Amino acid sequence: MIDEQELFEHFHITVDKGQSPLRIDKFLASKLEATSRNRIQLATESQYILVNGTPVKNNYKVKPLDDIRIILPYEKREFQLVAEDIPIEIVFEDPDILVINKPAGLTVHPGHGNYSGTLLNALAWHFGERGTVNTNDSRMGVLVHRIDKDTSGLLVVAKSEEAQFRLARQFFDHTVDRVYHALVWGDMENEEGSITGDIARHPSDRLRFSVCPDGKTGKHAVTHYRVLERFGYVTLVECRLETGRTHQIRVHMEHTGHPLFGDARYGGDRIRKGTRFTKYKQFIDNCFEIMPRQALHAMTLGFVHPRSREKVHFRAPLPEDFEKVLEKWRKYAISAQFFEDS
Repeated sequence: MIDEQELFEHFHITVDKGQSPLRIDKFLASKLEATSRNRIQLATESQYILVNGTPVKNNYKVKPLDDIRIILPYEKREFQLVAEDIPIEIVFEDPDILVINKPAGLTVHPGHGNYSGTLLNALAWHFGERGTVNTNDSRMGVLVHRIDKDTSGLLVVAKSEEAQFRLARQFFDHTVDRVYHALVWGDMENEEGSITGDIARHPSDRLRFSVCPDGKTGKHAVTHYRVLERFGYVTLVECRLETGRTHQIRVHMEHTGHPLFGDARYGGDRIRKGTRFTKYKQFIDNCFEIMPRQALHAMTLGFVHPRSREKVHFRAPLPEDFEKVLEKWRKYAISAQFFEDS
C-alpha cells in the first residue's frame, strides 16, 4: 500500500451501478479527456491508480461502485501564470529531463498569491510558452521535487510522461541520491553520523517544521552527515538525504544544536558560537552580508534516467557567496589558531 501522507489526489470517481466490466486504462481514458491512455498506463505501472484503496494493474476491469483515485507525489496545478524570461542555468537537458542549478533567492513554485518570478514562470518561457500559460499543460514539465527558495543547487524537471512518473516514483521511494553541503554553527561532536527524527509542522509556527517530541507522530526522516572542514565556531558538513522532508536538513541540524549558518527561520542568523569581541561580531555581520541566506547547497543529484534506465549523476559547484564565506572562515580559523599558539 502506498503511503498517502506524501501524495496528492488528482482524480476521484465512484463507478456507476450500471457499468459493464472494462479495463481500467480504457475506462479512465474515457473519463479523462485531456489524458492519454499511455499516461494512464504509466500511472498504473507506478502504482498511482488505486481501486478501493489498493493499486491495480492495467488489465484490472472496473466493476460497479468501484472507488477509483489517482494520487501522485506532486500537487495538481490548476492555476495560470505568465511565462517570464528569467535566466536559468541548465546543467543538462534531453527530451525527457532538464537539470537546473537553481540560484538562491529563486522560488521554485508559485504560492500564497505569488505567481510571478518563480522557476515555474522561467520554465514556461524556456519551453517556448509566451503570455499566460495553463500550468496543467503537459508541455510545461513537472517539478517532481523542490528545494527551498534560499537554498541553491540542483533540481530535475520531468519533460515527458515517462519521466514524470518514473522520476516521481524514485523520489517517493527515496532511491534518489541527494547530497548537500551545509555550513552549521558549532563544532560537530563526531566526524560522521546519522540524525533520525520524525518531522512535522511546528505547533506554534506554521512556517517552520520541527522534530516531533516523544508520543507525537510526524514523517519519518533520516539525514546522514560527514564533516568536511572545521573552523572552530562553525563546521562545513556534507549531508546525504535518506528521506526528503520539507526543511529536513535545516530542522535536523537545528534539533542537534547546530542550526545552519544564516538560517533566519531556524535561529542561525545570529551568533550562536564564538567570542564577545566587537571584531568577531563585525566579522559575522560581514559574512551574513555576503550570504544573506541559509548556507545550504544541493551539490549532487543522482537517479536512474527514466528512458535509458541507466544511473546518472550531476554536480553543481558551490556558488560564489558560499565560497566567499568559506574563505573568510578559513582565514579566520588560521588567524585564531595563530594567536592561540603565540
